[in-house]
Amino acid sequence: MKLYNYAFAAFLGLSAVSLTSCEDKLELTNPNQQTTDKFTSDDLEECVIAAYNHIRIEGSTGRVGYTIDLTRGDEVWNSSQVWYLEFDNFNAPITNDIIEWPWREAYYTINVCNFILSRTGNDDANLSEAMKRIKGQALFLRAFSYFNLAGYYQNVPLITDYDTYSTLDGLYGKNSSYDQVLDQVEADFKEAMTLLPSRDEGGEWAKGRATCGSAAGYYARALMQRHKYDEALTVLKDIIAKKYGKYDLVANYGDNFREGSAYENNIESLFEVQYLDYGTQGTDDEWTPVNTSPNATQGHAVESNFCPGDFGGWADLSASPWLYNLFKSERTTAGKLDPRLYWTLCTYENDWEGFENGNVAYTQKIASDRNLVTNNINGGIPIAKWTNIRTNVCSTVVTGLHCGINLRMMRYSDVLLRAAECENEVNGPTQLAIDWINKVRERAGLKGLKLADFDSKDKLFEQIANVERPKEFGCEFGRGLDLIRWGFFYDAGRLQQMKEHSVVRKGTSVKPGDAVSYSEVGSDAAVICPFDTYVKGHEFLPISQNTLNNNPNLVGNSANNSTDNSTYFKEKGWTVHPVVNLSK
Repeated sequence: MKLYNYAFAAFLGLSAVSLTSCEDKLELTNPNQQTTDKFTSDDLEECVIAAYNHIRIEGSTGRVGYTIDLTRGDEVWNSSQVWYLEFDNFNAPITNDIIEWPWREAYYTINVCNFILSRTGNDDANLSEAMKRIKGQALFLRAFSYFNLAGYYQNVPLITDYDTYSTLDGLYGKNSSYDQVLDQVEADFKEAMTLLPSRDEGGEWAKGRATCGSAAGYYARALMQRHKYDEALTVLKDIIAKKYGKYDLVANYGDNFREGSAYENNIESLFEVQYLDYGTQGTDDEWTPVNTSPNATQGHAVESNFCPGDFGGWADLSASPWLYNLFKSERTTAGKLDPRLYWTLCTYENDWEGFENGNVAYTQKIASDRNLVTNNINGGIPIAKWTNIRTNVCSTVVTGLHCGINLRMMRYSDVLLRAAECENEVNGPTQLAIDWINKVRERAGLKGLKLADFDSKDKLFEQIANVERPKEFGCEFGRGLDLIRWGFFYDAGRLQQMKEHSVVRKGTSVKPGDAVSYSEVGSDAAVICPFDTYVKGHEFLPISQNTLNNNPNLVGNSANNSTDNSTYFKEKGWTVHPVVNLSK
């Protein structure tokens, strides 16, 4: 900071005689603009913690930043018919306040990361190990945020230099293209892979933090989002070969959805968002980005969105009958139900007697004649994931930001199924792809697939996209992103398939397995299909009108303008796999 001597002299009340040398300048150091060598790793570590905090609050994974993606998938519907209805119906208006929240939280994280990166320098080779870890985490969290921003809002402003904020033109950035944003995402994840230690090398430090394995997994995801299957396959093979640390499937699928040190940050988890266990949190719900209360809760509200009204939940989101019947269509080699059904949906099943915690909803035993529904008016199949409905930890939902189960954002099973998908796209169908799928099926006790049963790439893709992935990841974040990258919104056959998957019959007397057909839409007022109101371009969220008003350089995206994205998809040379009947 430079202050002219005459200003300083005036402040001291000196005579005008002392003002003769206007060129002499006083040099002062601004403590907020320290150079890289003045900033210690301890200083920047506080910034890293702040960046992690912003990926775990209301507009990020703490609630709507996670759950909105579920509503645009074909496995989940808005049973409250209120809170998420406009997202479920693909017609959220630009005046909807909620559409701002994921944007807000992501840019908070990005801004902090940009500050960190402005203080770590450009020469990675000369960084200390502590600084490498700090820079690697900042790159990962920035890429994580931009990946989600592009997945929700398509063409967002790309700001990577902290000095950009020093001018209004920089602060109010223009839209960058979808490709420009994902180019930066790939570059950040790729660099983070070289800076971060593996989970094995990181030890206790690595628990709850991004590692090179986290970056590699997300790098593969980003590559696949633009059909770079050959490049993604190389990365996924390296993860499987333990280049980025040792990962494996946990023996019990349910261990991925419990809280506590015995289950969280386990060998299957590449990256998860950290929340404090039930009973160890504060008591103040802070529905703001700042969390200024010293007694703020440190949990998430995904459980509140999922769980039945009878148990204190908000009863907003339920599973589709298609997902339930998909689970019921195939039994294990021992003749039992797929155990993943137990941890994905909460229904009474004879098979659950003596299995895990049995037929239980929270600590209450479910009777065989009780039709447990999510919403007390509209019904719906309760979602068990990311809740304590099966854990016996608590007797009811403590609504608000109180659930302490860490959200596993990427698991090793995703690596295996993505590797199978990429192998199928590049070389398929092959035995290697089948082997990776079977590793996931084996944990569930299901019979292995045979290559001879898949005579085309299209058929194996159908198995991965509409059988293996829904069973393994049903009601988890990511289905909406998958439907976009697969081009399902841009093909008449696939759009019709999504309609059939998402059709539901409202009513508290409806049993989970009751037949419901898309053909009944229109003739039966209780039968609804969220995808019927889909308008081209609305696979993405619109950019909020408030955001557009505040930033004169910003324009709307395809959802604001209802423009067709199939042109972009086709111009890239990408193709949509045709629907295949797997029963033939």
